[in-house]
Amino acid sequence: MRHRLKDVAERAGVSVKTVSNVVNGHVHVRPDTRARVEEAIVELNYRPNLSARHLRKGRTGVIALAVPELDIPYFAELARHVVSAAAEHAWTVLIDQTGGRRDQERVLASGITDHLIDGLILSPLALTAADLAGLDGTPMVLLGERIEHCPADRVVIDNVAAAREITSHLIQLGHRRIAAIGAQRTDEGASARLRLAGYRDALRAAGLDHDQDLVASAPAWHRADGAAAMRGLLTCGVRPDAVFCFNDTLALGALRALHEAGLRVPEDMAVAGFDDIEDGRFATPTLSTVAPDKEQVARLAVELLANRLEGDPTVSARELRAPYRLELRESTRTR
Repeated sequence: MRHRLKDVAERAGVSVKTVSNVVNGHVHVRPDTRARVEEAIVELNYRPNLSARHLRKGRTGVIALAVPELDIPYFAELARHVVSAAAEHAWTVLIDQTGGRRDQERVLASGITDHLIDGLILSPLALTAADLAGLDGTPMVLLGERIEHCPADRVVIDNVAAAREITSHLIQLGHRRIAAIGAQRTDEGASARLRLAGYRDALRAAGLDHDQDLVASAPAWHRADGAAAMRGLLTCGVRPDAVFCFNDTLALGALRALHEAGLRVPEDMAVAGFDDIEDGRFATPTLSTVAPDKEQVARLAVELLANRLEGDPTVSARELRAPYRLELRESTRTR
């Protein structure tokens, strides 16, 4: 049997309004009254009807998180944090993947279908500022720096600074032929371009030449792409002594290729990644990486969306920056 506010009110000897005030966290309730209501809630195992509450506000209580690929561990870990942050608002999260396709990103940014979701957190690869300017209605927060002059709220990390910092770490260890894996020349490769820029900045600051032969492209950022790129670097004629991979899955693939080639990490070649996925902490050797604060990325995105839902929809778009740190492990440190 599902109990109602009225049942709690009768058990506690108070009005339905008083029970509603307690359930909704209003402060103007006497401590002894609040205690009686809370005791009645426990005794009756009362659970608020969130669906009814959302409907009274003209909402569904559902938001969407859309990412390019669910099998990229970074996005899976990020999704977990988004679900946790959304739960604090009693929101359910609908998770979808776009494949980085512009048509799919536009469908999601349009709200999927009328009244299905209250808002959207989207990590776009193909969407443009012009696409967003033509959309109306669905509150939205973007993740990443894909869109310049972004007309929507977004959460970013400083990809250039982070890539510069991890590359500088490799330089400080004495490496001089530092390769990069993950370059992309498509419109969708915004993160790749930013991380390549940071990599080049670090080389330039150290007075090291930029050798294009040491920059390996990767059509996708999967383990197989990292392994293939690493094999290509080993046969390019100028063997690197370190490699910065633009995400951790590329780095895990590179580690496999180095193992197959009989090379030791970090003694023969240091390897660094980006994202700090859990797999990297259990690789052999453990992976040095840039660690974006994924929990903070999720929390900032959810709070921006909440502010947009509760506040003035005409307020100018905001950009919030989440922190990162370097996690330096065995793959760059000689044991």
